[in-house]
Amino acid sequence: MSQINQQTLADRLSISRATVSRCFTNHPGINPVTRAKVFELAARLGYMHMEMRTADDQRSQRRKRVGVLICTDLEEYNRPDYDSPGQSLLEGTSEAGLLQEIVTEVRYIDPAAQTLEHPTYREIESLRKRVWDGLLLIYPFPQVVIDHLLLQYPVVSLVEQYGQFELNTVDVDHYKGISTIINHLRDLGHRRIGFFSRAYQVEASWSYRRFSAYVEKITRLGWQYREEDVINVHPGRCLPFEESYDLARERIRQGVTAWVCAADHQAHDLVDGLTRRGLSVPGHVSVTGFDGIRTPKGRPSLTTMEIPYREIGMAGARRLLELIQKRFVLPQHILIGTRFQAGQTTAPPPPTLNGRKGMRA
Repeated sequence: MSQINQQTLADRLSISRATVSRCFTNHPGINPVTRAKVFELAARLGYMHMEMRTADDQRSQRRKRVGVLICTDLEEYNRPDYDSPGQSLLEGTSEAGLLQEIVTEVRYIDPAAQTLEHPTYREIESLRKRVWDGLLLIYPFPQVVIDHLLLQYPVVSLVEQYGQFELNTVDVDHYKGISTIINHLRDLGHRRIGFFSRAYQVEASWSYRRFSAYVEKITRLGWQYREEDVINVHPGRCLPFEESYDLARERIRQGVTAWVCAADHQAHDLVDGLTRRGLSVPGHVSVTGFDGIRTPKGRPSLTTMEIPYREIGMAGARRLLELIQKRFVLPQHILIGTRFQAGQTTAPPPPTLNGRKGMRA
């Protein structure tokens, strides 16, 4: 395999080598989106940019150095049919880094890595030698890894809480988002609304928070909570994809008229699965997401809550800089609001469903 250099990055992204170089030196004329793409590709290819290797650059030495760790399956992260929220988060951290003159290094982490002794972590020289001043975490990490990282660095987690008071997080207001979605479905006439999720390699606490918000909202409305209308939430009871769609179809036959999905990609996959089973969305059932990612080509636009990922990335980087400057302060859990986004996947419930009358509250 040929050596990876800045020209390699430039060729892959169809930009000039000078642009790549300026991304790594925080040049103010570089678009944060371009900078994030360069960092992301460098991380995928294992390229360590020159600024991190230049010990005699006095200006570089004055800058704070931050590691951005993205715990994800690369095949899932780079799915061509939908945008990854992590890419938008990275754009935000890149923009904040540009404004604050922070040197940023991005690394992907194998979700199978359960301890810092795993090769995925051991091969990161900057982590091993504690070159970084702090860490930004994107996507869920195993609890034991979080515990060890907190002993070594100031850490801020983006859109992921772990129930640890010591960990600083920048997240979204899950309850207000889910409440807005259910209010929308209620106004359309839905009264029996299910919750749909899926299993991940690392426990996704954001999914639990959205499920908790769903339960709270259903209870506040005085509706009956039905455990049988909840799919793939409880650990150890998650089904393979196709079986999940079969179960969703069966619950629709039993009276569910709308599904609240914990994420947009889950909603898109559910729509596809139901369509293959002869059900139309929103003709037979409504489906909502939660993310606000770009709609894949050829698919209906989702009714969803748009998360300001770029703003979250910027807020996380700013908070991390505060921790680097004064580490031992009370941790903060910053919640940022979401925006309702109407789409083509919701409509009033059908008057009849397989000969059954619509469910009443």
